[in-house]
This record gives sequence, C-alpha cells and structure tokens, in this order.
Amino acid sequence: MVHQAKPIRISGHARDQLRFRGTTEAAVVDAIRTSPWGEADLGRMECRKDFPFGADWNGTRYETKQVRPIFVEEVDEIVVITVYVYYL
Repeated sequence: MVHQAKPIRISGHARDQLRFRGTTEAAVVDAIRTSPWGEADLGRMECRKDFPFGADWNGTRYETKQVRPIFVEEVDEIVVITVYVYYL
C-alpha cells in the first residue's frame, strides 16, 4: 500500500525525538508512505517499517531497526505526533 496524496508534517515533539531515538525524518516518511496503517490509541494512526541496521545502538549490535510513527490524518496533511524506534 502506498500513501502519496497528502504532505507529511513532523510535529516539533516528534522532530526533537528523532535524533534521540536514532532515526530520520526520511525513514518516518518512508514508513508512512509505504507501510499499512492501523489504529492507535486516542483516534490516532500508526504503521511500522523495518529497516536494515547492522550497527551498534547503546552498546548492543542490532541487525534491524523498526520505525513506528504515530500520526493523525487531517483533511489536508498527515501530522506525525511522535515516533518510536525498536532495535531488533
């Protein structure tokens, strides 16, 4: 499934968290554009996408990084509220 129609805006909170959680705005946009969406808490949406990682994060080696944006779809844009990152 590809979601191309609406622009994606990263909230200030989500943008601040990207570096601390080890991902990029490009990975968040890619996840939203190319992964199936599901319902999250509080009427929000979420999706998940695995990316090859093959590096250390906080002293442990992981092969995969999973990016999970939480967002709302508004009339004219998608707004990312926060982003979770899991190392697998």
